[in-house]
Amino acid sequence: MQRVAIVDPTDSSRESLRTLLLGVDFVWLEAECTRYEYFFDVIQQSMPDLAVVSLDADKGKALQMIGELSIEHPKLPILTISQDHQALLQSLQKGAKYFLTHPVGLEDMLAALRRAVGESGSASADQPSGGMPSRNQAASNIIAVLGSRGGVGTTSIAVNLAATIAASLPDEPGSGVAVVDLDLALGDADFAIEVNGMENISIADLARNIERLDMNFLRRALAKHEASRLAILRHPLEIQDVGVLHEGHIERIVNLLRVSYSHLVLDLSKSVLPTDLMALRLADTVLLTAQLEVSSLRNVVRLLHYLGQEPGLTDKVKILLNRVGSDAVEEGISLKKAEEVIGKPIFWQIPNDPKAVIAARVAGEPLVRHSPKSRAQQALFGLAQALAGRTAPPEPAKSKAAWSLFGKK
Repeated sequence: MQRVAIVDPTDSSRESLRTLLLGVDFVWLEAECTRYEYFFDVIQQSMPDLAVVSLDADKGKALQMIGELSIEHPKLPILTISQDHQALLQSLQKGAKYFLTHPVGLEDMLAALRRAVGESGSASADQPSGGMPSRNQAASNIIAVLGSRGGVGTTSIAVNLAATIAASLPDEPGSGVAVVDLDLALGDADFAIEVNGMENISIADLARNIERLDMNFLRRALAKHEASRLAILRHPLEIQDVGVLHEGHIERIVNLLRVSYSHLVLDLSKSVLPTDLMALRLADTVLLTAQLEVSSLRNVVRLLHYLGQEPGLTDKVKILLNRVGSDAVEEGISLKKAEEVIGKPIFWQIPNDPKAVIAARVAGEPLVRHSPKSRAQQALFGLAQALAGRTAPPEPAKSKAAWSLFGKK
């Protein structure tokens, strides 16, 4: 938790700044001050992790105070806010470390606060003070789950992997898991398990209100599965609302979510829309889900070729085979042959376990709660461990770069 003290003699802008900071769950508003000449004493008494100074009420007094403050407390980061670029430059010369141009948007404020936390190494980020909750300040791990076609179990993998990760995390603020349903037209992550949402809000509603989006609004939009501490941001409730969203909305929403959750799982569509591409760019890991049949593997090759046009994307991709061992799905293709076709090793396999998976879905529970000893859940647990770097993935068969499904080698 980062303790912040602010000074702004102008009531309207101070209230706006206060509202902005109260919407950030890793900020504790330690003190507010209405006079520059009193702020030095406020800092002495409260000893915050960050001082925020609005310059525009009286630039001369504000700059003088910043100079004195930086001499007396050289390790205290100071963030200045002004409409005047010259005043901002002068504040940096006086000892301020960060600045923002008025009016301040939430995304810019979050970026500045994250920089201040990361560079100061504030002890309060890990240690509670004055009864404040602690928070894990490590960057969120973002996993995108992409299907090679419809019906390969992408949503089931996304939701159950998210629940498996959530089950292994400590029960403390900032260490939860959220699923974002980016299959905007036909998503069903909110039906994969039975969730509760007091508000009838979807990702489309967040996009419509993107300029006033804050933590409180975002938390209201998340449907909850209380038993597993899993949160789900639902797809648009009406198909005609799909057009409301664009990639800029996805970037802002995901960046805001990562402040509150240690892990995000993004359930993508099968269309590789601009919104999906943005999710892939933001992700740390992409689980490309496939099955051992020709059309699925063919699409894996096509997707890898397409993603390879943007530097760095294919490096994130890990191939996940689902429903391994199903006579109804597999077409006599061996794992070695699949790797030769794909030109990339298989990272993980989830065995075919329809009885457990279907029973859990009917019960509205994730596998980790409904059937924790099932073969599918044990494989998901191993996947979560491997993604966290705690378990090495199985040794793959030797792969060869080949596009044999297209007649190329």
